[in-house]
Amino acid sequence: MFSCWFFSWFSQRVAMLGRTGPFSGRCRFELQQSRHSFSSPPPQRLRVHYPACSESRKYRTGQEAEPMSSAHVNRILKANEYSHTLPRGPASHGVLGFHSNMLPSNHPSEDRRSSATCLPGRGGVLFGVFDGHAGTACAHAVSQRLFYYIAVATLPLRTLAELERAVEEERAVQPLLEWHKHPQDHNCPDGGAISFQSLRNYWQERLAGEEEEEEEEQEGCRVTSALVNAFRRLDYDLSVEAQVHLSMSSPRRVSLPGEALSLSSPLRVALSGSTACIAHVSKGVLHVANLGDSRAVLGVREPNGSWSAVSLTNDHNAQNPDDLQRILGEHPPSERKTVVRHDRLLGLLLPFRAFGDVRFKWSAEMLSRIYETRPDVLSAVGEAFRTQPPHYLTPPYLSAQPEVTLHRITPADKFLVLATDGLWELMHRQTVVQLVGEQLTGLQQQRPIIPGVGMTLGSLQRLLLERKGRVLSVLEDQNAATHLLRHALGDDGYGAVAPNRLAKMLSLPTELARRYRDDITVTVIHLNEPDL
Repeated sequence: MFSCWFFSWFSQRVAMLGRTGPFSGRCRFELQQSRHSFSSPPPQRLRVHYPACSESRKYRTGQEAEPMSSAHVNRILKANEYSHTLPRGPASHGVLGFHSNMLPSNHPSEDRRSSATCLPGRGGVLFGVFDGHAGTACAHAVSQRLFYYIAVATLPLRTLAELERAVEEERAVQPLLEWHKHPQDHNCPDGGAISFQSLRNYWQERLAGEEEEEEEEQEGCRVTSALVNAFRRLDYDLSVEAQVHLSMSSPRRVSLPGEALSLSSPLRVALSGSTACIAHVSKGVLHVANLGDSRAVLGVREPNGSWSAVSLTNDHNAQNPDDLQRILGEHPPSERKTVVRHDRLLGLLLPFRAFGDVRFKWSAEMLSRIYETRPDVLSAVGEAFRTQPPHYLTPPYLSAQPEVTLHRITPADKFLVLATDGLWELMHRQTVVQLVGEQLTGLQQQRPIIPGVGMTLGSLQRLLLERKGRVLSVLEDQNAATHLLRHALGDDGYGAVAPNRLAKMLSLPTELARRYRDDITVTVIHLNEPDL
């Protein structure tokens, strides 16, 4: 009886820590450009070529695909779009609002997104995109839990002490976050009692082991340290929760119906993995914490009216020389040829940093225990993840330490684009910024075309058609994230959208779509009004 009441009370507590709003390291790192890689080993992606004379594409059923109407295209593109405007004033921390959208390729999508306002303490606004692999469980859990850890890591100790007293006395707990969610976004996972207890342990340890920060401490370095601690602590808790769950399991135990399939199963969460790219904005200061190969790109309006794309993240994979040397330096010289093989960690995993993925972190003995005692859980993850990695000699091989970049927002910084690798695989960062910038300022106000010397009637006609296509696209999408999705899938090579190409890309069967593109999740954060 007490046990049932206890877990019910804990579930209520974790729900009280957040509320949902209405629908609507080092302080600085040198940045470098990195080539995109996949976060998990999917089939090789194919380029889509549709001959000009081709009829409707035939699939394995032998039936011709019906042409997709523009209304159907828009229903697909806009099914997950979300826009939110923040109230003007100090509570917005310099953020005007944001646009977000998701377009799945996998079924179900392995991407997740989150956005929330930190309520108590120094406050701030949080945004994140998460790219899962080996299933959705880890990305799902991290997208729901990481912001709470960041809130706890950034709160003053006196606020945490008040929070602990309220929980101890079973009083109402002040919400830590106000969530900004699309109605179809996934809600809090099962197992709220476990996640709440882990979070409470975290703030109790902060209360027991830290001294109140001095007011003179640099705010930028304090937030940087808090973000690093929050990432590492959540990853640690995911690992511990899975080990506790494993210790309570009997060898070859037959799981209860649906247990192994639950997204909240601690072992399933820990065995799958997720990258994360987080933006924290507080009082005009932007911090970006990145883990993996999602990216954050700043859209800057230059004095001459042009747009510049400033990368605020580095990919953590074999294409990043610094991260490659870090990995090699953490293991004996005898493993130099096996730690990274075919640009993958131990020949298997493309990102060098991620949440979860304990099969690249736990001891060989611990992994052997999983393989021997929990075949029910292993059956829920991909086949490639059901055996111990080769050359597994000196774990851990995978890190959950984020790379944090600090940027003080200037009037020229108009927006920030957070996106999973599915977008960057299809579009260059400069193209992304150009499209969003033009969408925000409105191409209706563009300057007249002045024919240059040597311009032919054919090239002038092409420019006019390009302008017409862009104007129609701008008018079609009020959401900047949807605008990017439309261009990513339907680009005609001249900056406009080819409706036939877009329709064909969206009509690919589920089993085929994954070969042409990844899940795509985009959040565009508006920082300053565009200059008209």
